[in-house]
Amino acid sequence: MVRVEEFYNILLEHKIDYFTGVPDSQLKAFCDFIINTLGVGKNHMIAPNEGNAVALAAGYHIATGKIGMVYMQNSGLGNAVNPITSLTDPEVYGIPVMYLIGWRGQPGVKDEPQHVKQGKITLELLELLNIKYFIIKKTTEIADITNALNNEFKEVLAKGQSVAFVVEKDSLEACGKMKNENFNKLSREAAIKVIVDSIEKDTLVVSTTGKASRELFEYRENTNQSHEKDFLTVGSMGHASMISLAIAENSNKKVVCIDGDGAMIMHTGAAALIGSRKPRNFVHILINNGAHETVGGMPTISYDIDWGNSVKAFGYKTVYKAFNEQEIEEAVKKAQNEEGPVLIEIIVNTESRKELTRPSIKPIDNKKNIMTFIQE
Repeated sequence: MVRVEEFYNILLEHKIDYFTGVPDSQLKAFCDFIINTLGVGKNHMIAPNEGNAVALAAGYHIATGKIGMVYMQNSGLGNAVNPITSLTDPEVYGIPVMYLIGWRGQPGVKDEPQHVKQGKITLELLELLNIKYFIIKKTTEIADITNALNNEFKEVLAKGQSVAFVVEKDSLEACGKMKNENFNKLSREAAIKVIVDSIEKDTLVVSTTGKASRELFEYRENTNQSHEKDFLTVGSMGHASMISLAIAENSNKKVVCIDGDGAMIMHTGAAALIGSRKPRNFVHILINNGAHETVGGMPTISYDIDWGNSVKAFGYKTVYKAFNEQEIEEAVKKAQNEEGPVLIEIIVNTESRKELTRPSIKPIDNKKNIMTFIQE
């Protein structure tokens, strides 16, 4: 196991002192250390998405001649492929980047269904992208990292090619925990309960990646409600609103999208399309805790964004902002009787239960059930 403080110091010795990316629970020890050490600023930026992080590292190299490190979950490789192939590749600009990638869905290691495919192809994808990689395992020692940097990676980086550390589960040893708390009284889970209790009977719900979908599923279970009206977007961070838009435009059902601030920031252009299409039966609920809470709690820039005026500029008809259960109930009930699209921003804290269960329904069955319900 590699202690993150030692890993960081070795990176500094090799003049790697710029960090950007999207947090991953498997890299939590590293992310906690980086934000405790550097905060968020010139040498550490939490990017909206992984492709943006690659571009930030590219700009840093152009300005300084130095190499930046981009951290991400392996699912984020999909967002990063375009700038990797069309910007940093040696056949284009030849900009070297060092990646730190959490290996979710690693073959032989139990994980959630949305990670299985990506886990199988992670190493093959890196090879296809011509990114030389070193796997950090539980048995890896800091000397192995040093050896990789001095030998396997040095020559590759000098040629303008990129390299990657691929991190297996529980292979990084923590050195202090990050704290990103706010003082909002309302939890996301409490907000979701009020949303479910306030929507009309036949309303379809599309929930975003992470704990929001888990909390929705568990509340339905605990109240003996069916799951046929809910689409749980267990992967594809940032795309729940586009799934919702297409459903809204191709069915007569009212659609509520439960989104998160990290997800909405990741693909903000989705809100612009929603505003331009003006779906009358669409309610967009943004649960805003100012954090990537599901994957460790690193902050987002969401509290610096005026979401209400932003989406109005995109073409949303009405916006509401709620801080407590009563305001949520009132906003949801009003929104369903108004012409969409409507945004309801709900301000919550970063709390969640450790014993929160995961959906017991398979994604393929979730899809079939909601498709049947839509056709009824």
